[in-house]
Amino acid sequence: MSFLSITVALLLILMTLIPLSIRREWWIRALDFPSLQIVVLSIIWLLFWFGGTPATGFFAHTLAVAVFCVLIYQCRLIYPYTEMHALEVRSYHRKMHGERASLKIISCNVLMTNRDSSKLLHLIKQHQPDVFISLESDLWWEEQFRELSDYPYTLKCPQDNLYGMHIYSRYPLSNTAIAYEVEADKPSMSATIEIDPDTFVSLYVTHPAPPAPDENSESTERDVELLKLAEHVADSKDRIIVAGDLNDVAWSATTRLFRQTSGLLDPRIGRGLFNTFNAFHWFARWPLDHVFLSNHFKVKDIQRLPAMGSDHFPLLIDLAVMPDTKDESFAKDAPIDEERLDSIRSVSEEIGEPTTAVKPNNI
Repeated sequence: MSFLSITVALLLILMTLIPLSIRREWWIRALDFPSLQIVVLSIIWLLFWFGGTPATGFFAHTLAVAVFCVLIYQCRLIYPYTEMHALEVRSYHRKMHGERASLKIISCNVLMTNRDSSKLLHLIKQHQPDVFISLESDLWWEEQFRELSDYPYTLKCPQDNLYGMHIYSRYPLSNTAIAYEVEADKPSMSATIEIDPDTFVSLYVTHPAPPAPDENSESTERDVELLKLAEHVADSKDRIIVAGDLNDVAWSATTRLFRQTSGLLDPRIGRGLFNTFNAFHWFARWPLDHVFLSNHFKVKDIQRLPAMGSDHFPLLIDLAVMPDTKDESFAKDAPIDEERLDSIRSVSEEIGEPTTAVKPNNI
């Protein structure tokens, strides 16, 4: 075996084993992301292994078996996010389910430094969502959103640190709140959407900071924020939607723990990955922008919209509002990682209670 072949195989093995740790260093948690890329590289490695001159010896065969195990493990992680898997949130069919209230949402991380708003505004006018959510939006973006005259109900938190956010809605908003759950400059939002006098939806928008050398050296802040939100909505009987840029992939242990704790469902399961980041690099894309639902919804449509100048693609989801269903969460089928849960809870207690600022709806 060549030195290159051995090196690639060992890297694939290490990139699979290291993320199994509950440690929160940024470079460890970053290895949660490239499962699809590891699958592709493992397939290429195995094709060269079987297609070329077979290497002999115990070490060579052990390495090939290990790479094959890597392939199987990583495929199991991303398999739920393929059309081969059963749907977790069922599709809406008018003949089967009758007429239902609907809620169409577009969520987009606009990239604060992106100064071309025309493409995004065109997409909003083209798809006519009931609710538009922007992330990384500053005062400049807020000024551009003045064109959204069809959205009289708003919640605004412009910031120039890449963590501003806005909600624009055709429907009335109540119980609006802007909270700084973990970090003093990283807001989250919540609001109640009144679709009609009898139909209300609780919307939560979050954008925790990623584990990265120029942000946080560990994933602690992100993990704690997601766990706090999960525990907050866990016992609620309301219709709930959680949306935003979680700076985490759908199959990571942290996001799985969020879903297990909250009881929310992932509409992408059985439909596709919908990789929203990075719009600039086709070879390095992951599903970082998420929408999670309580079991009060069925999916009319979900799609990744075209690039609009940001490093994120916008995500559109069109939902039918249903009564309680018997749909079960895929995540709850697996045992909860108690060690990881206790680890996050322990640092959550150290961080302390959240600071919440409630602001009036800006109409």
